[in-house]
Amino acid sequence: MVALWGAGLLLLLVAALAAAYWYSLSLPGETFTGTPPPVTDAERDLAARLRRHVEAIASVPHNVQHYAALERSAAYIEAELEGLGYAPQAQVYDIGAKPVRNIAVELAPPDAGPGTPSLVVGAHYDSFGPAPGANDNGSGAAAVLELARLLKDAAPKDKRLRLVLFVNEEPPYDRTPDMGSYRYAKSLKDSGEALIGMISLETLGCYSDKPGTQEYPPPFGLFFPDTANFIAFVALPGGRAFLQHIVASFRAHTQFPTIGGTAPDQVAGIGWSDHWSFWRFGYPAVMVTDTALFRYRHYHEPTDTPDKVDYDKLARITLGLEQALRDLLR
Repeated sequence: MVALWGAGLLLLLVAALAAAYWYSLSLPGETFTGTPPPVTDAERDLAARLRRHVEAIASVPHNVQHYAALERSAAYIEAELEGLGYAPQAQVYDIGAKPVRNIAVELAPPDAGPGTPSLVVGAHYDSFGPAPGANDNGSGAAAVLELARLLKDAAPKDKRLRLVLFVNEEPPYDRTPDMGSYRYAKSLKDSGEALIGMISLETLGCYSDKPGTQEYPPPFGLFFPDTANFIAFVALPGGRAFLQHIVASFRAHTQFPTIGGTAPDQVAGIGWSDHWSFWRFGYPAVMVTDTALFRYRHYHEPTDTPDKVDYDKLARITLGLEQALRDLLR
């Protein structure tokens, strides 16, 4: 009898572990493997555009402590969006005596109203302390600017796309009401926005084909490769179904290695970006990332400069995200 109880408990444990693995780490489609295809002309052109954005936004430290540079970065973003024909909307609030702002544009159907379902895609444009922040997060901000250009003709029929550049993601404002994305998510919640989900583009420009270049928070090193050649799609609890749609589309359109899954905020790194704010307000929230400090040795350092970003790979990822967003907006 004791042996039967023991066997039964073992089977339950195995079943529970299998269910947890399926829920957390199973993703639709197959990740790309093999030799990456050559860089295309479109990717080469896009890479040059992305480099220009990163150099303009994130060549020097830019945050509340480096306020003049933060303002220059914000002004550049607004000018680029205006040049594309958008009318950027600033959500301004004060940190001490210094006004800071989120910058948002939208693509919406002509008859869009309060009940029109929306999708938010965003990235923070501030940097940490003394870091220029080229990868963290000039790379994400540049991708949002180029998605604004690439999707200008998208003309969604029954959904609204909000593209947002957030301020104050970095310490000491992260995970507080002074975080730009927190302010923005709260404004959507207060207005009753029907939000499909939020995608945060966070630190997208570091890659290596050498084994041993990738680390993970426990226990994910048991399941994923140690080569830093992939992009990760990560959801906080409640975002799994949204994550599945994004990954399925990205993998269908893009020849680039991908991993990902759903995990609680208690896992190191899972909630370390603007998607956390939307999750706190009950919205499905996903981060797309190169995993930042788990591979990038210049993370939050003065050496996080524009020459460290892999623009060809950032271009391929950006084009893949464009296609995934077109699918989500259908």
